[in-house]
Amino acid sequence: MSSNPVAATVASLIPRAKEELTELVAFKSVADFGQFPRAESEGAARWIADALTAEGFEDVALLDTPDGTQSVYGYLPGPEGAKTVLLYAHYDVQPPLDESGWDTPPFELTERDGRWYGRGTADCKGGVLLHLLALRALKADGGVPVHVKVIIEGSEEQGTGGLERYAEEHPDLLAADAIVIGDAGNFRAGLPTVTSTLRGMTLVRVRIDTLEGNLHSGQFGGAAPDALAALVRVLDSLRAEDGTTTVDGLTGDGAWDGLPYGDARFRADAKVLDGVELIGSGTVADRVWARPAVTVLGIDCPPVVGATPSVQASAGALISLRVPPGVDAADATKLLLAHLEAHTPWGARLSSEQVGQGQAFRADTTSPAYRAMADAMAVAYPGQQMSYAGQGGSIPLCNTLAVLYPKAEILLIGLSEPEARIHAVNESVSPDELERLSVAEALFLRNYASGAH
Repeated sequence: MSSNPVAATVASLIPRAKEELTELVAFKSVADFGQFPRAESEGAARWIADALTAEGFEDVALLDTPDGTQSVYGYLPGPEGAKTVLLYAHYDVQPPLDESGWDTPPFELTERDGRWYGRGTADCKGGVLLHLLALRALKADGGVPVHVKVIIEGSEEQGTGGLERYAEEHPDLLAADAIVIGDAGNFRAGLPTVTSTLRGMTLVRVRIDTLEGNLHSGQFGGAAPDALAALVRVLDSLRAEDGTTTVDGLTGDGAWDGLPYGDARFRADAKVLDGVELIGSGTVADRVWARPAVTVLGIDCPPVVGATPSVQASAGALISLRVPPGVDAADATKLLLAHLEAHTPWGARLSSEQVGQGQAFRADTTSPAYRAMADAMAVAYPGQQMSYAGQGGSIPLCNTLAVLYPKAEILLIGLSEPEARIHAVNESVSPDELERLSVAEALFLRNYASGAH
């Protein structure tokens, strides 16, 4: 690959990319402004806007989206009559979770064992650098052969739909012939992969109330309805004995016919403890890419430390439900809420609130853009051919773009291979993956512009 001028340029730019990613990771840009300062997200957005301006982008703007966050837009004109490609990433990140569980500070990029650690290095601030590197390499080797639009979202992790609604209100803004979503990942490091399906999601907050206030468990326990116990019963109803997701009325027998995902590899990727069984039925690929999956993200109840001998009057939980392509997320939400209501015991009072939703996505892998990407990845990853995989996560914008621009070809690539441990402590990115994928994206843009693939 080093004999390719684009690859050589990208390699020379990696030290600069590390410095820039260090600056970007330092922003605590979690789009939960009750917990994290809004100024951190605004600072990250300005950093990206300045970077686009420095690269010659026009119409660079901070877009105030309806959910109260900012997305960054820019336009780089190409040759007259050229195709238009939209490049997407997001700068908001997941909270660091237990900061004491990190080996190094989550908002300080740290190099260790050949990887760069820090929140957002892979998901998805690294995606911002991926796009910048690809464009810089093309500019150094004859120019960018397409019109480029860049959109960097500020609230993807929250699922609050700000950019989706903004795009619907400004339907011409993101129009493109092809769209590259830089928020997925290779099936494993070194295996070039395009994600062809995404599960949709719904996020529901529930609360159970049974008493006017907590009661002494010695005096009232045994007859007083315990809200925490009722919540446990409700949450348990969402899984069968083998761990399969069971929401009344929701089909869970989908099958995956693409890249296989063996049990042993999944156990290693997920770092499952010895002796602990995987949950669900069917192949691993069926379970994580083609079937619904429920996860309890958090529970509101007293912590063990400081707990008192009390019957709990109230308890709450945040529940995520992932659904495969072919299942409407809004319909799944209705089924989930009906299931929770039906399985609440003892006449306890259940209240619920939907706090996020995104539709599933399936790409057309027969399009010219996919052939252009396959050829590019074969060069960027010598000896490897592009594979297709699903992704259990959601990128809500994908379906919005597919509806707004039905003729656009949408490709999903990115830096979130299994070792990246996105959303967990000690998230990291492989600089080798960043380099190779930047080369692949640059060559894709050239292939797609010329039709030579």
